Amino acid sequence: MLHTQRITGLFGVRHPIVQAGMIWCSGWRLASAVSNAGGLGVIGSGSMYPDVLKEHIRKYKQAGDKPFAVNVPMLYPDVEKHMHTIMEERVPIVITSAGNPATWTCRLKDAGHTVVHVVSSVKFALRAQDAGVEAVVAEGFEAGGHNGREETTTLVLVPMVADALSIPVIAAGGIASGRSMLAAICLGAEGVQVGSRFACAVESSAHEAFKREVLAAKEGGTTLTLKELAPVRLLHNPFYAQVQEAYRNGASVDDLKALLGRARAKRGMFEGDLAEGELEIGQVSAAIDRIQPAAEILEEIMAGYRQGLDDLVRNAKADA
Repeated sequence: MLHTQRITGLFGVRHPIVQAGMIWCSGWRLASAVSNAGGLGVIGSGSMYPDVLKEHIRKYKQAGDKPFAVNVPMLYPDVEKHMHTIMEERVPIVITSAGNPATWTCRLKDAGHTVVHVVSSVKFALRAQDAGVEAVVAEGFEAGGHNGREETTTLVLVPMVADALSIPVIAAGGIASGRSMLAAICLGAEGVQVGSRFACAVESSAHEAFKREVLAAKEGGTTLTLKELAPVRLLHNPFYAQVQEAYRNGASVDDLKALLGRARAKRGMFEGDLAEGELEIGQVSAAIDRIQPAAEILEEIMAGYRQGLDDLVRNAKADA
């Protein structure tokens, strides 16, 4: 499969597909389902208290023995406690994001963990490589949740990062099918990270109302906003309309913070408040039309990837 062996070897998985560590979606059930199907399951710690993270790690271990990761946004207030839990529980792979990778990479590697960092630009990718991470996730503008301010698309970002780095690159942002996976690999990625489609998996801890809202999303139904705080891609709903009205009224950073308040994402994605909640999802939501088991999603992506690769080779031979 082209050049994916470094990623499958690094993670000890069959397929070069990483499930994104999405807040309020990526608990132990989803991570376990993805890992047991041959991908890399990820527990998203950004929405978890330290004791909750420990519980999810231990439940994951009870469900199987496949490799898995924990995603840690380094802006999380209890990051020290999360890292202590990760080391204590011997989590094999740590995916850091939203912060300086140099802060934790050496300590994690010295403790025996494989470290990956999420980046949105070549500049930050080079910093991550210099910090000693073993791979980067290059996440384009299309992605859901928190995102880069540069608005660089996956199509542009991935080849630039792949050309600049010697370590493996995992593409993210807008990837939900075998064809998009194949495109990312052709651009120089050695694996892909899939978020939005797994957010709608049966095993996702997201509220069923949120999943159904994602399925109903149309083209143009999301927007990257709140860059003054932390850029986030939101489904258009009444809360998003409030954000847009605030901008039209010249809202300050403090005004936006007050509007956002606390636990908006939990309210929308986990509790199912589709009016007042923050509904984070990627642009590719417009192409998602089913709630499926995670294993079925992974199998479909891999089958589509292999079929696309076969078609590419056959067409290349016919054109030769």
